[in-house]
Amino acid sequence: MSNVLKVAEQQCDAIEAPCTAIEKILTPRVADLGGFSVRRLLPTAKQKMVGPWIFFDEMGPADFPAGEGINVRPHPHIGIATVSYLFQGEILHRDSVGSYQPIRPGDINLMVAGRGIAHSERERPEVTASDHRLHGLQLWLAVPEAHEETEPAFHHYPSDDIPAININGVPVRVMIGSAYGVTSPVRSFSETLYLEAALKAGQTLELPDAPERAVYVASGSLKAHGSELPTHSMSVFAPEAGVCITAAEDTRIALIGGEPVGRRFIEWNFVSSRKERIEQAKEDWRAGRFAKVVGDEEEFIPY
Repeated sequence: MSNVLKVAEQQCDAIEAPCTAIEKILTPRVADLGGFSVRRLLPTAKQKMVGPWIFFDEMGPADFPAGEGINVRPHPHIGIATVSYLFQGEILHRDSVGSYQPIRPGDINLMVAGRGIAHSERERPEVTASDHRLHGLQLWLAVPEAHEETEPAFHHYPSDDIPAININGVPVRVMIGSAYGVTSPVRSFSETLYLEAALKAGQTLELPDAPERAVYVASGSLKAHGSELPTHSMSVFAPEAGVCITAAEDTRIALIGGEPVGRRFIEWNFVSSRKERIEQAKEDWRAGRFAKVVGDEEEFIPY
């Protein structure tokens, strides 16, 4: 999805080093976009990235009356792979490589921007015909420099293709990467980890090891090594083994992590290891040199 805020990097509140296992706890600033809220955790002034993950938004939950809904006009990306993941609702994805894909809860949708892609996110008339809710996550992966100019592509992975396992009574889905002895089929470009888990009150989950990792509390609350991890917080954990989280109530989490890929510059929807590449992308979008979104050629979001 487009970065709908004018500046990608947001200020946020952070509690530094509450214990040796937790490096910091981030809480988002919420942007109200007119009946639709966005909570941004990455990038912030306190935390630019976690592993290769450079952007993390929670969108909604938003309730739309019949006739209204998400309507994001075509916009561009370079240098990243985006992940759209829904808890509720549906988004219609179209892009400049010809993809037409309704995104539904539980599916993983990976859009590889590479040297440049444009896409739109709207809703089908069948969805907007009645009252409906939308709730999900938007994540961006910075890819290694060798892949920043790769060919753009879109990959859809139905929910049933995502590994689901049970760890001591806790249901876990490994969306990207490997954890707990299973590996996701979702394409990755470097060591990357993304999983979700649903803990009942009192349940404990040992986190998988990763060079960098963070846990986002989508609902509920956690306790970890004497620290309280409230709803909508993101806790950045140290890379030590045996770190456990315990649910203070029924809780849903998303864990992201992996190997850092190096410094990246980000402006609007453009990410690159080189500032001059972002300037080129800005000029290319202004000049209309990006390919059009197939089936959505008339509108676009100006830079």
